[in-house]
Amino acid sequence: MPKIKTNRGAAKRFRRTGNGGFKCGQSHRRHILTKKSTKRKRQLRSPKAVHPSDVRMAERMMPYS
Repeated sequence: MPKIKTNRGAAKRFRRTGNGGFKCGQSHRRHILTKKSTKRKRQLRSPKAVHPSDVRMAERMMPYS
């Protein structure tokens, strides 16, 4: 049985947490930053947990993480 390939796009976007979930960076921090408040930009820095309904999809794309 051959190995399953990891989805390289998913590997760059998600990281496995200690409890087996996934974390990812937040969107809306690439451009048009002048109109966004400092508080909003600061809060977008921290990684967030992947939504429970999407965890199964992330596990399939990253079988060895």
